[in-house]
Amino acid sequence: MSEFEYDLFTIGAGSGGVRASRIAASHGAKVAIAEEHRVGGTCVIRGCVPKKMLVYGSMFAEELSHAENYGWSVGEKSFDWPSLRDFVNSDVDRLEGLYGKTLESHEVDLFEERATITGPHTVKLASGREITAKHILVAVGSWPAMPDFPGVEHCISSNEVFHLEEQPKCLMVAGGGYIAMEFAAIFNALGSEVTVVNRSGRILRSYDEQIVERMLHIAMGRGIDFKMHSLIQKVEKQEEGCLLVDLGDSNPVQVDQVLIATGRSPKTTGLGCENAGVELDEKGAIKVDEYNKTSCDSIYAVGDVTNRVQLTPVAIREGHAFADTVFGGNPRTINYDHIPSAVFSQPPLAGVGLTEREARNTYGNVKVYSSDFRPMKNIFSPHAERGLYKMIVDEASEKILGIHMIGPESPEIMQVAAVAVKAGLTKQAFDDTVALHPSMAEELVLLK
Repeated sequence: MSEFEYDLFTIGAGSGGVRASRIAASHGAKVAIAEEHRVGGTCVIRGCVPKKMLVYGSMFAEELSHAENYGWSVGEKSFDWPSLRDFVNSDVDRLEGLYGKTLESHEVDLFEERATITGPHTVKLASGREITAKHILVAVGSWPAMPDFPGVEHCISSNEVFHLEEQPKCLMVAGGGYIAMEFAAIFNALGSEVTVVNRSGRILRSYDEQIVERMLHIAMGRGIDFKMHSLIQKVEKQEEGCLLVDLGDSNPVQVDQVLIATGRSPKTTGLGCENAGVELDEKGAIKVDEYNKTSCDSIYAVGDVTNRVQLTPVAIREGHAFADTVFGGNPRTINYDHIPSAVFSQPPLAGVGLTEREARNTYGNVKVYSSDFRPMKNIFSPHAERGLYKMIVDEASEKILGIHMIGPESPEIMQVAAVAVKAGLTKQAFDDTVALHPSMAEELVLLK
């Protein structure tokens, strides 16, 4: 008989925790998992999945406005936020059920309550039960970081935005990252008046500056108002229910809703890491080695709680690698180079590898190939919006260092382009490939 009730106890049933638990169970481990909110975690329940569905819903508004140019006669048009909101949330319910069935089919015991660490091999459930495990995996993810200013309690985070009773006529979004830009684009397309407040003069800092400038120009052309070098000082709720936002100048802004999207923090508060000697960094993230092990030999961590790369596919790979390493006899690490990412703004942008600035700082002599074009799809639109593709190449070896783009379907195109960058291909490999015409993607093999 084992001295422990479980071989693995996972805290957090998000993408990384579920993958790790499932794979560990497939290797023969006895596994349990605890989730205090909903199975599926941030991505499935309150993140990328429902947000992408809102993106699709909002994009339809623009497509509908072009209908006549496509030859379609459309009658009276109107938009009903509750219908889109409820449809999205119903699909979230469906996905949550599928995640639960995945755990059940792999005989993973699910505890739908909060669990905290009480020792190197013990966790305590909110119900009071203490459970022992040979290994503990922390996969609790991150949580929206809310700033400290008077009236912040009247604001919402990305967690609550999916459940708004009404679509805000006027929305203020605080932040300059991908979450802020995506929600700003969604509600702008749905007809809300949107203001973005950012404390610095730059948005989307990790993306290529030229691509971001193009996105900013298009967003402003679509009616999004950007207030750079601004910071919310105070929010006051008025008698009629609207919010008065003080930005530190003489002209407070009146809006229906304030969405705070200024970043996310590892969700380690109250987790009990100190009870097992699990070290945290200055941002509250769990420190781990290349095999996801913490400073306590029996406790591991994957995903956003480690604050390495906060992306769902990365958490999934980390969880899988952990399970293979600890329970599958196959020690594996994750390579974090050349991870593609995208911002589902309208139009979306995407990138992989080094930006032009990063490449010049690292390699010195680089070549930049680009294509600035109007996508054929945009011919039907009254907006004269242009796409922009960039390829950054090491001048000495012709090896591709990075690819960056903005335009319709950029994330779909980037996924395949990222394979080439990851494989270390050269610009000549693209030049030697016949174009698929007519397509936007063909610009990648025609770059000059």
